[in-house]
Amino acid sequence: MPPQDNQSPDVKNIVLAVVLSTMVLLGWTVVADRFFPTEAPTPVVSTAAPAGDPAVAALPGAAPAIAGPGAILGRDAALAASPRVAIDTPRLKGSINLTGARFDDLVLPSYRQTNDKASPPVRLFSPSRTADAQFAQFGWVGALAPPATAVWTADRPTLTSATPVTLSTTAPSGLVFRQKISVDKDFLFTVEQSIENPGAAPVVLQPFGLVSRRGEAKAAETNVHVGPIGVLQDTLKDSDLEFEKLRDDGPQRFTSTGGWLGLTEKYWLAASVPDQKAKIAATFQYAAGQYQADWLADAVTVPAGGRIASTAKLFAGAKDVDLIDRYAEAGIPRLDKSVSWGWFEVIAKPIFHLLDFLFKFTGNFGVAIIGLTLIVRAIMFPIANKQYESMAKMRLIGPRMKAIQEKYGDDKLRAQQEIMAIYKTEKVNPLAGCLPIVLQIPIFYALYKTLLISIEMRHQPFVLWLTDLSAPDPLTPLNLFGLIAWQPPAMIALGVLPILLGVTMWLQQKLSPAQMDPVQQQVFALMPWLFMFFMAPFAAGLQLYWTINNLVSIGQQLYMNRKYPAPATPPSAAVIDVKPNPPKAAPKPAGPKPGAPKPTAGRRRK
Repeated sequence: MPPQDNQSPDVKNIVLAVVLSTMVLLGWTVVADRFFPTEAPTPVVSTAAPAGDPAVAALPGAAPAIAGPGAILGRDAALAASPRVAIDTPRLKGSINLTGARFDDLVLPSYRQTNDKASPPVRLFSPSRTADAQFAQFGWVGALAPPATAVWTADRPTLTSATPVTLSTTAPSGLVFRQKISVDKDFLFTVEQSIENPGAAPVVLQPFGLVSRRGEAKAAETNVHVGPIGVLQDTLKDSDLEFEKLRDDGPQRFTSTGGWLGLTEKYWLAASVPDQKAKIAATFQYAAGQYQADWLADAVTVPAGGRIASTAKLFAGAKDVDLIDRYAEAGIPRLDKSVSWGWFEVIAKPIFHLLDFLFKFTGNFGVAIIGLTLIVRAIMFPIANKQYESMAKMRLIGPRMKAIQEKYGDDKLRAQQEIMAIYKTEKVNPLAGCLPIVLQIPIFYALYKTLLISIEMRHQPFVLWLTDLSAPDPLTPLNLFGLIAWQPPAMIALGVLPILLGVTMWLQQKLSPAQMDPVQQQVFALMPWLFMFFMAPFAAGLQLYWTINNLVSIGQQLYMNRKYPAPATPPSAAVIDVKPNPPKAAPKPAGPKPGAPKPTAGRRRK
């Protein structure tokens, strides 16, 4: 930042705004997590009735859900309690519960819970009787619909990407219900539901879909939406569907034609997708520790001796950006909104795609970040060059400005006029140094969001101890670089990269012109060390980006300082060529007004 004199309020305001904006963008997440923690989930003893238990209830609303007393089981016991159809694809493993035709057992073998290769795979769905229950279901609502405890029959034991499975059941009314379930090579299930009516009278039913879970998903970051989500009437619904809002305000209901809804986490999504031509009533609700997102389509009539069918979809998997975009283009409207890009999506998505390309090209995510840094700096080179040229010129005129301030002392207006004249003569813009910093803020924030939310960046290593660039730098001198079995709190766990970041910021300041105002000098002297602590809890990839960015800036500053060397002997106030203030004219004595009668000597008043 170029130096400013103490009579530049506009410049001071800009400096203050940039500093505060950067602190807010970088520090709010950390401060909010530490001092405004989210409310803990409501303890739940049970939210589900045992499979086959006749005590079946429904959450408030039209779509059914299992609720009622029952002890929590281990996952193995819950899976063994009912017959199942296996799911076996390269990216999905698990099973479908034939009691209720429910998707309640699903793991993602491509993703591990930690960056340890021996870590178990991420689990997305778990049976309703387990502690981490989450499941999805499709079916029909109506007096003649099959009960929730109905056991369906499968035409084959395993669902694969090449072999669909058809489930069927016959209701007490004689209606025959079928679900033909297929799955692609990624995370999308297609469910074709049909009803055959062998009776002599028409039957009216409504198709439904739901995603339900026990308790709240943990929100690791305050600015990433976790919980119920949907796109209804082409509008994203997320901020008005927070867990706390559903608990306190009750069900949230919407109407839509098509769309989708479900439950999301930072990296994972379970979304129920109705027929895009169907009119639906969507409900997001909470009851007895269970959160649910469900839709209910308009009633359909099955004629006597006739058959009807409808198609729905279920996305259950990782929020792979390219994959999500393809699904959005292929008929699931705005599914890409499930990724929490934030305010700067228009910048964040291009940065992500560039970073993803560099990663695939280099094979190393840290190298990709370095490449991204250099590309961003190359794009901004003309602006940055102007910045450093202006800063170098400010170094040249800095001694003259100081001498002017010494010469005029308390005549601040005259000093300001002379300094502005120097700016004009030397063609220096004192604000030129602020523009690149202002432009860097949205780019930096967009990269922060990319590293924070994109599944592609999760658990990616760089070199040596940096085994996960989406997590903070783990190596800190506070525990002697791991020799002491103690993990400091994130806010003070200064890793190697945050320390390098602070040092490189300090070097930048040493190469920049000193601030004229003592207050500004103190603020800017503290900034490198404050940012070192601010950045400590953030992703190591973000710290790497900023450190490389600082090193490039130092190189540019060194070049400009050599191009515009400072004078060896600063000028003194006595030799500054300035014009003295013109002397003030003496006041004229007051005289008679024009046209007034002249006084007559010796004239007395009668």
